[in-house]
Amino acid sequence: MKLTIVGCSGSYPGPDSPASCYLVQAEGPDPADPGGTRTWSILLDLGNGALGALHRYVDPLAVDAILLSHLHADHCIDITSYYVLRKYHPSGSQPVIPIYGPRGTARRLARAYDLPRKPGMEEEFEFRRYRGTIEIGPFSITARAVEHPVDAFALRIVADDATLVYSGDTGPADALNEIAEAADLFLCEASFREGDDNPPDLHLTGKEAGETAKTAGVRRLVLTHVPPWHDATQILAEARPAYDGPTELARPGAVYNV
Repeated sequence: MKLTIVGCSGSYPGPDSPASCYLVQAEGPDPADPGGTRTWSILLDLGNGALGALHRYVDPLAVDAILLSHLHADHCIDITSYYVLRKYHPSGSQPVIPIYGPRGTARRLARAYDLPRKPGMEEEFEFRRYRGTIEIGPFSITARAVEHPVDAFALRIVADDATLVYSGDTGPADALNEIAEAADLFLCEASFREGDDNPPDLHLTGKEAGETAKTAGVRRLVLTHVPPWHDATQILAEARPAYDGPTELARPGAVYNV
């Protein structure tokens, strides 16, 4: 399983990165070629500015599914542009692909592009909610609700006997510790700094991200979603004393083989 960081800026796009978007790829069976295989591609979030950057790493028309952690703009708003790409591409309308997200995802995205509720974007995407285990090609995906002002989910993705966990946006939560247990790579938000007057149940500090990684017993920690107003190296410095495993900052274009 391969993870590519498309965008990792927290809360809004920064000078060096789009907002949240992560490309996950793995080889799996090809339904069009019995006995054959192909590369499957899924996206975790598609925030501000991410669709343009995505072209560097994969043909956007080759994406098989999108999983939205929640419906704040920095995690989902480029779906509106992706809708245009799939609907009006010169090669013709594209096959419907699934978008998984919280309740109300279809309505929220239709409103964001000023579309009528019906059909909204439902001729381009099949909107599904997180229920049970999701199977997409070689990927097995589970979601857990975490702490945020809106419905938000952490995602656990398993393929090729490897496990990637994405925190989405969250404050400290037992559910996050549980879903991240023994992950090979933990992609964890770290938006706040220790010592600031941080609101509760919104985001993690670098220290809290490190503590979560330690509690969950993950093998590698990658910090993401650091807002441009912070010095990301300070966030990294907070995390390292709390977790003694490999720890680094996400950066656009970075590739991890999980």
